Amino acid sequence: MEIVETTIPDVLLLKPEVYKDDRGFFLETYREEHLQSKNIDVHFVQDNLSKSQKNTVRGLHYQIECQQDKLLMVMQGAILDVAVDLRKDSPTFGEYVAMELSAENKHQMFIPKGFAHGFSVLSDEALVYYKCSDYYYPEGERGLFWDDPELDIDWKVSDPIISEKDQDQPQLHEIRNKDLF
Repeated sequence: MEIVETTIPDVLLLKPEVYKDDRGFFLETYREEHLQSKNIDVHFVQDNLSKSQKNTVRGLHYQIECQQDKLLMVMQGAILDVAVDLRKDSPTFGEYVAMELSAENKHQMFIPKGFAHGFSVLSDEALVYYKCSDYYYPEGERGLFWDDPELDIDWKVSDPIISEKDQDQPQLHEIRNKDLF
């Protein structure tokens, strides 16, 4: 597996080795020692699967309590996966990484604690599978406004479909200090 640092070094792009033949393909979706080779010691406790239609934007979400590392991959379709640095003492605070993940390229994105996460659906629909290092904890859930002008994220979709909850999140400059990492 090739592991590539992104513009924010703690967010990683993982490119699994894919073995193809006449029957189809095989790849390892997770191997602990690959992340450990980058000094990342993570223990995943929950796996999630979401299905979304074209132009959906999910996010930007994070948990201030029960913080989560995430490892994402796309099983069907294509997404633009986005991680925003909310670590207040980080030199990349307020910056983001956006990577296209698809069933075709089979790439994965590792997003450490301290980041808000979201994605947009570029294909007709997408199945997104991800591992989390802590359990979902609704009381600790927070959000960041998906279309914050300060972030200026190009979600690469027209007429985005957004949940009411995601439309009602604060912009980066409105987030209380206690809700940052």
